[in-house]
Amino acid sequence: MVRMTELRNFIDGRYVDSSAESSIDLVDPATEEVYATSPVSTAADVDTAYRAAAAAFELWGETTPAERQLALFRIADAVEKRAEEFADLESKDTGKPRGSLIEDEILVSVDQIRFFAGAARNLEGKSAGEYMADHTSFIRREPIGVVGQVTPWNYPLNMAVWKFAPALAAGNTTVLKPSDTTPSSTLLLAEVAAEFLPKGVLNVITGDRGTGAAMIDHRTPQLVSITGSVRAGMEVARAAAGDLKRVHLELGGKAPVVVFDDADIAKAVEGIGTAGYFNAGQDCTAATRVLVHENVHDEFVDAMVAWARENARTGAPHEDVLFGPLNNADQFDRVAGMVDALPSHADVRLGGARQGDRGYFYEASVVTGLRQDDDAIQNEIFGPVITVQSFRDEAQALEWANGVEYGLSSSVWTSNHGRAMRFAKHLDFGCVWINTHIPLVAEMPHGGFKHSGYGKDLSAYGFEDYTRIKHVMSYIGE
Repeated sequence: MVRMTELRNFIDGRYVDSSAESSIDLVDPATEEVYATSPVSTAADVDTAYRAAAAAFELWGETTPAERQLALFRIADAVEKRAEEFADLESKDTGKPRGSLIEDEILVSVDQIRFFAGAARNLEGKSAGEYMADHTSFIRREPIGVVGQVTPWNYPLNMAVWKFAPALAAGNTTVLKPSDTTPSSTLLLAEVAAEFLPKGVLNVITGDRGTGAAMIDHRTPQLVSITGSVRAGMEVARAAAGDLKRVHLELGGKAPVVVFDDADIAKAVEGIGTAGYFNAGQDCTAATRVLVHENVHDEFVDAMVAWARENARTGAPHEDVLFGPLNNADQFDRVAGMVDALPSHADVRLGGARQGDRGYFYEASVVTGLRQDDDAIQNEIFGPVITVQSFRDEAQALEWANGVEYGLSSSVWTSNHGRAMRFAKHLDFGCVWINTHIPLVAEMPHGGFKHSGYGKDLSAYGFEDYTRIKHVMSYIGE
């Protein structure tokens, strides 16, 4: 028997009932059992949350950076103390391996909150100066006001931190909507944070696409931020344009992983395999589109298949596995459908099928023989499927690497320093890793180009995205 839980929204410093007449079933992706429900929040719920955030901004926007820093440090400490509880909720919602969640994601989130706590006291502008006779000019960086934020299901807690921490550090208040399939850890985050924040500073509401649309359409937020699909990002941008809201978009990715014949193949296989299959490949930066020089293509594929058979196991959260199930039924159908629709010239060297008859488990897969214009090369699979193409020279590798609509992340594997620097310059992606793939640090920006969106998460650049710039000029003549 599964113990059912009815989740509620967290608004104005407390859990509150929604006015919704419908709810969403939360399904354990490892068992396909319904274990909780959450409300499909209405436009009235959205309005209530924004009213609370707007009222809170009158106070929070006047706090000093030191006060905001201290609150964020205390939130980080509290999350760290309750790491086991966060990991339990995250594993239940996502199906991720429970044994590695604290180190891989919960403590990483804690570190990122602490980074933005420090950033709160490090906003900088140009020094004051006299750019016109008898007048002194200086720059103020100010909070934007109330922001609306929407997060995805692949890293629920981590993405919530990327949203709320810089917004609050800069003096804003927020209404945050987690994905409809993974709201639990975000609600707990709001509960934990409420002990250290004035009521209404951080509000969390649950719901579906309609709830998200109501958040974007509402007149209160001055900025809306979403991490999600390209389709969702385009819809948000169109809706926000009607009211000239600022938009912060972190969308899809189709990272090229370029492996030259002078690379350490064994190290490349291990690094790429880990970065491709981690979180079941449900990562916009996942190393799942590999381009390998023709001289070592066959060697690389054989090594990747052998490595994946040995190391890229999937299974239930309590098992010792690299990755768990896909997050939900729709995502499972999408991954399976894209593999089933591969063209006849594709060769599935490993996997390509469901594992077991219960849960959304999909085998680690390796596919070769695909062409540059194939759907599986051009569009996100967002699953544990690594494709491998063969290229003949640098020009073709660069053409194919950049030949997609996305521009989030990339990597190049080579022992030639000059080549690495050339590719770092010419790869049209917001991040270029060299002889590694997927590490992130709070001090460096994350964000892409083209259909991967605009705006940065993490770093001082991500922090500045939650501020506005004001010019102040004073007459100093007699």
